[in-house]
Amino acid sequence: MWSLTASEGESTTAHFFLGAGDEGLGTRGIGMRPEESDSELLEDEEDEVPPEPQIIVGICAMTKKSKSKPMTQILERLCRFDYLTVIILGEDVILNEPVENWPSCHCLISFHSKGFPLDKAVAYSKLRNPFLINDLAMQYYIQDRREVYRILQEEGIDLPRYAVLNRDPARPEECNLIEGEDQVEVNGAVFPKPFVEKPVSAEDHNVYIYYPSSAGGGSQRLFRKIGSRSSVYSPESSVRKTGSYIYEEFMPTDGTDVKVYTVGPDYAHAEARKSPALDGKVERDSEGKEIRYPVMLTAMEKLVARKVCVAFKQTVCGFDLLRANGHSFVCDVNGFSFVKNSMKYYDDCAKILGNTIMRELAPQFQIPWSIPTEAEDIPIVPTTSGTMMELRCVIAIIRHGDRTPKQKMKMEVKHPRFFALFEKHGGYKTGKLKLKRPEQLQEVLDITRLLLAELEKELGGEIEEKTGKLEQLKSVLEMYGHFSGINRKVQLTYYPHGVKASNEGQDPQRETLAPSLLLVLKWGGELTPAGRVQAEELGRAFCCMYPGGQGDYAGFPGCGLLRLHSTFRHDLKIYASDEGRVQMTAAAFAKGLLALEGELTPILVQMVKSANMNGLLDSDGDSLSSCQHRVKARLHHILQQDAPFGPEDYDQLAPTRSTSLLNSMTIIQNPVKVCDQVFALIENLTHQIRERMQDPRSVDLQLYHSETLELMLQRWSKLERDFRQKSGRYDISKIPDIYDCVKYDVQHNGSLGLQGTAELLRLSKALADVVIPQEYGISREEKLEIAVGFCLPLLRKILLDLQRTHEDESVNKLHPLYSRGVLSPGRHVRTRLYFTSESHVHSLLSVFRYGGLLDETQDAQWQRALDYLSAISELNYMTQIVIMLYEDNTQDPLSEERFHVELHFSPGVKGVEEEGSAPAGCGFRPASSENEEMKTNQGSMENLCPGKASDEPDRALQTLPQPAEGPGLPRRSPLIRNRKAGSMEVLSETSSSRPGGYRLFSSSRPPTEMKQSGLGTLFVWTEVSAGTEM
Repeated sequence: MWSLTASEGESTTAHFFLGAGDEGLGTRGIGMRPEESDSELLEDEEDEVPPEPQIIVGICAMTKKSKSKPMTQILERLCRFDYLTVIILGEDVILNEPVENWPSCHCLISFHSKGFPLDKAVAYSKLRNPFLINDLAMQYYIQDRREVYRILQEEGIDLPRYAVLNRDPARPEECNLIEGEDQVEVNGAVFPKPFVEKPVSAEDHNVYIYYPSSAGGGSQRLFRKIGSRSSVYSPESSVRKTGSYIYEEFMPTDGTDVKVYTVGPDYAHAEARKSPALDGKVERDSEGKEIRYPVMLTAMEKLVARKVCVAFKQTVCGFDLLRANGHSFVCDVNGFSFVKNSMKYYDDCAKILGNTIMRELAPQFQIPWSIPTEAEDIPIVPTTSGTMMELRCVIAIIRHGDRTPKQKMKMEVKHPRFFALFEKHGGYKTGKLKLKRPEQLQEVLDITRLLLAELEKELGGEIEEKTGKLEQLKSVLEMYGHFSGINRKVQLTYYPHGVKASNEGQDPQRETLAPSLLLVLKWGGELTPAGRVQAEELGRAFCCMYPGGQGDYAGFPGCGLLRLHSTFRHDLKIYASDEGRVQMTAAAFAKGLLALEGELTPILVQMVKSANMNGLLDSDGDSLSSCQHRVKARLHHILQQDAPFGPEDYDQLAPTRSTSLLNSMTIIQNPVKVCDQVFALIENLTHQIRERMQDPRSVDLQLYHSETLELMLQRWSKLERDFRQKSGRYDISKIPDIYDCVKYDVQHNGSLGLQGTAELLRLSKALADVVIPQEYGISREEKLEIAVGFCLPLLRKILLDLQRTHEDESVNKLHPLYSRGVLSPGRHVRTRLYFTSESHVHSLLSVFRYGGLLDETQDAQWQRALDYLSAISELNYMTQIVIMLYEDNTQDPLSEERFHVELHFSPGVKGVEEEGSAPAGCGFRPASSENEEMKTNQGSMENLCPGKASDEPDRALQTLPQPAEGPGLPRRSPLIRNRKAGSMEVLSETSSSRPGGYRLFSSSRPPTEMKQSGLGTLFVWTEVSAGTEM
């Protein structure tokens, strides 16, 4: 068991004993203060008598290994088990003392390295008969590559085609080598270049790769890393003539090697690195450490890891994988190996080793220790209703994190050059074209410059594009001096009868209507450092959704969650739309969820799938449906009336009687008057920015995320121009952009001290809380019609994810032949994470609210859930909708009691609104949280701190509920938590589906009384049968 006695915030320093040798028994060890005398140490030992009985774990290895950073980190964690005491045998003892004088131990961790007397370790093992973590006899075989390959072949593990050249006089039949210019023949097996030549001794790292003459010949000579080099090129093309070697086929791996590290047969951690054969230069980070990328292992690769661990009898074992031609091949087995610089791995390794030792030896010592086999092997968890069921599937739909303000410009273009560009890139196939790559944006800029040049020379009589729009297009494309697809993109949509005619529904048969293209330029909208922190922190908190996660948020070693990318029965896929901010959010979330380290780019490349297929997560928000056009027109008409809202306006604008909508209308009263106030505040704001720009002290002023006062003025000046039209009417579609900008500046640029921003925020939020949700439909029927247009492919995919959980998918399950010790080898947990934008989240929520999931008139708890949703005014960054599917294996497979579904919701990060403005709900899993602190410390979203003006991540937090933190957690989150975020829970009682509704699940179980506390998340659950249809 883990034993942490220090209070939160204090360090828990592990003490373990050193065997006589280098330091001598009783001298200072890890965790001992250098100023302590021997007598003080003895007093400390008397005061800190470990509980009896104790299991002694001996570490027998060379000092360079036993005191390495990974070993020290793991042993410190191992010492936190109450009944384990670690002793390290000094190198002097190992080398010079007879094994009879070695300290006795019950468990031995011993492994070979250069200079290690393996024979003595084997003799000690026979003398004391300790429990061996890594078998010692098998370590002889690991030192010989011939034996390694033989064992791999016997286990049916794929490895490159190879032949052994034994230059042994006693075995002349194995020494037949015929060398040609571009091939070698070894004992009858022909290997054309490129091929690999490996010494048979695993201790010899001088591996050569020989290249064909068509590629220039020569060879790449690999060796153990020296500084920043791991190989050099040599013009020598002839193979070595002395010594014994393995010759094998060269595997094309796209320049990447995969290192796999097992800790027992059921755990495998994988990292990729640049292949040393590529150019020999070791890629290192700013701290001088070799760059390695975290990678996911396939189901077959996990099975290979299990086979290697079992076949070589090495609990802690490293081996190399080559991924080539769609297959994975093992090319080396290294024996005892640790991952470097991964706290998550140290936690996992110590926990697994400790549990392994306790499982084996605790019964012999009659130690009261509960074997956590079931808790680890079967994901049994308490549901929110208190029953114990097996978690089968987790599906989450998550909005991206905090971003810079999005900006957009639309213009109708008719010039032949734009049509030629549209045709060149295949726009006529679908009628739509998206241009993001630098060379594509350069083409748009070239056309724009040509048209402006012709207009300036008065040669543009046939140019119908507006000069002002072309100049703005040119200005935005020339920003930053270079192109980046994440910063800017151009969308072109073909209208055969003109943009205006198509939008206004004019008769397309009129011959005067010429075709045109709608050009939409978008820029901004990049994920901020605060957004990365939000996503990563939410990923850490998301672990609490899994078995054992409650109460152990983000950092307690051995917290019990399923180690998603290291276990054999977890199927994880992460999808993101094609927006850069969405993809980077997904990568940051994955980093937090899987406790990864390093930069986001390699995580994005390795783990996040682009989901730009059939509109799964992407949508063209500029190509509106007829229903959306009708809704927008009606919305604009109502909000253009210069009069207080009357009963008829409430009926027209808020037929669903949404609480947040009614509250906003109460604040607004007269929409035109509020728009006047907003416009005046924007004018005042741009005036203040211009004055600040003239102040010499502001010349080098850097705003948040490298923005300048000039760029800030540009976005506000554009809103000032676009919001009030020449006719004096207001463009209501700009309200979300105004709110977006002022929220960003209040949060991130508050240090400027601009006057009027608080009032501008209040008024623009009230308008935005009407405009944004109602753009997705005003009536229930409109909301459903628009929602289905946005998210029907995603709804179908979600249903497929849930149904496939019950299907026989051998690719994601552990092979039964290698399942000893796993109680349920056929089971697995499926996780699907979908990262998208606000439109999909609004739409999906509309389906849940208005699609006939349940009848609120018959179910009081469902009504309370809808009341909670009704009170939510904004789906902020990191909004989450999470579906969790459970199975009760004790029920009949056809029974409606067999399956159980929970629907979780959180409206995202807390914004900059006043305290107490968010609605109250219940805490996460209140049935399992009998904590008085949770009752008195009821939830909120975390604060987004204003006033940041640097590129450092804001202390801006997500809203997934944080479980109660146990004592002694050695974690200090980089984020501020003022209060615990909570949740609302609803247990459905009956099932009702309106005709034409979008029914998701059917329910049957009667409701259970739940506590009402906290805030932030909606949980709805219901029992479903396997045959339920959407």
